[in-house]
Amino acid sequence: MNLDISGRSASEIAESLRARIEQGDLHPGDVLPPVRTLADELGVNRNTVVAAYRQLAQAGVIVTRGRGGTHVADLSPVAQEGFAAGSVLRDVGTGNPDPELIPDLSRALARMAGRPVLYGEPVIDPGLEQWASEWMRGDLPASAELRLTITSGAADAVERLLAQALTRDDAVALEDPCFLTSIHTVRIGGYRPVPVPVDDEGMTVAGLRAALEQGVRAVVHTPRAQNPTGASLSARRAEELRAVLRDHPYVLVIEDDHFSLLSQQPFQSLIADGHRRWALVRSVSKFLGPDMCLAVTASDPETAERLAMRLTPGTTWVSHLLQRLTHALVTDADTMAAIRHAGACYAARNAAFVERLTAEGLPADAGDGLNLWIPLPVPARAVSEQLMRRGWLARPGDEFVIGEDGPSHRLRLTVHDLDDADAERLAVDVAAAVRAAGGRLVAREVA
Repeated sequence: MNLDISGRSASEIAESLRARIEQGDLHPGDVLPPVRTLADELGVNRNTVVAAYRQLAQAGVIVTRGRGGTHVADLSPVAQEGFAAGSVLRDVGTGNPDPELIPDLSRALARMAGRPVLYGEPVIDPGLEQWASEWMRGDLPASAELRLTITSGAADAVERLLAQALTRDDAVALEDPCFLTSIHTVRIGGYRPVPVPVDDEGMTVAGLRAALEQGVRAVVHTPRAQNPTGASLSARRAEELRAVLRDHPYVLVIEDDHFSLLSQQPFQSLIADGHRRWALVRSVSKFLGPDMCLAVTASDPETAERLAMRLTPGTTWVSHLLQRLTHALVTDADTMAAIRHAGACYAARNAAFVERLTAEGLPADAGDGLNLWIPLPVPARAVSEQLMRRGWLARPGDEFVIGEDGPSHRLRLTVHDLDDADAERLAVDVAAAVRAAGGRLVAREVA
C-alpha cells in the first residue's frame, strides 16, 4: 500500500500521516510502517520518525503496541451501561438499580434548602464533609492522612484521578472482566489497559504482580460487588495483594466501592499503611439513584490537591444543593433503613434466580451487586441471540473482557426487578437458549 507519506521533520511527517488518516487513506486498526522502514523511505534519522509517531500518539491519533506495531487508533464506540435504546425486547442487561428500591427524595428536598453559595466559598458542604469523613475514615489505615473531594459521580472521579497522574499510553491495571465505564474511560484517555484476571476472591495475585512488572502506573479495582462478576475481595486475598503492592508505593491505587451501603460483604482494601498514592471512591448513585451524580473521594493529600486542580477548568464544584440533599438523605434513619432493605432485596432476588437456573441445569453463584455473571457451556453470543428470539435482551460477557482470547462463555443478567413469573420464564428461556446453541445442561439429581 502506497501511503504517500512525506516530510523531513517530525512535525511534517506527523502532519502528513494525520492527513492520510483524515482523508480515509488509513482506517482504524491499520498498521503503520515500522520506524526503520519509514525512516529509510524518507531518508531521515529514525529518531525523527519516533518523534513523529510520539506526537500522533500523544494526540490520540495512533496507538503503539510494542512488538504488535503502531496502529491507527480505533475510536469506535464501546458498549455502555443502561437500557438499550429502541429495543422492543425485555432488557435484562441494564445494570440499573430497581426504581422501587430507591428512597423517596421528597421529604429531604423540603428541608435541604439554605442560603445561596457564591464563588470562592468552600466547595464541600460542611455537613456532608463531616459525615463523609467518618464514613471513609473507618475503612482506611488509621495512620492515613486523607483529604476529601466531591465529584460528579464515580466515573468522573476515576477519569480525573487517572488524568492527573498519567499521560497517553501509560499503562493502567484493570480487572478482567471489567466494568464497561472503566474500559471506556481508559480507552478515551489514551491509556494502555493491562488486564488483571478476577476470580471469586477478587483480583488475582499473579495477575497484579504481572501487571506491575509491565510498568502500570495506576490500578483500578472494585473491592466488592465487582461488575460484572459480583466478586468481593476476601480478607486473605486483600492481604496478599497489599504485600505485592508494598514494593510499589507510588503506583496510584483507585478503589471504586460503587455498591458500598448496599453491599452484603465486608469492605476489604488494597490500600496499605504507608502507600503513597491512593484514592477510595464511593458514589451514591446505586442507593440514592443514578441521577444523584455525586461521589465522595478520599485520597492522600497530594492526590487530592491534583484532583482539585483537575476540577478547576470545568466543573469547579458539585452543586451544594445536591450535596445538601445527599447529606439530608444519608443522615435520615428511615432512608438508611430503606437502603439496608434494598441491599437485602437485591441479594435475595439474585439468589432466588440462581436457584431457578440451577434447577434448569445451569448452576451459578449469586455473588454480590446488581447483576449475575452466569457461566455457560457454549459461547455467550450464541445464547444471547437465541434469547432475542424469545423476547429477551441480555449482555454477553464479550463486552466486558479485556485480555481473554476467544469468545466469552458468560452472560451478565440484571434480574432483580423481575416478578416471580417473569423470573421463572427467563430461567426456562436461558436453558432453552443454551440447548438451541448446542450446549448441554447439568442433569437434575433425582431424589
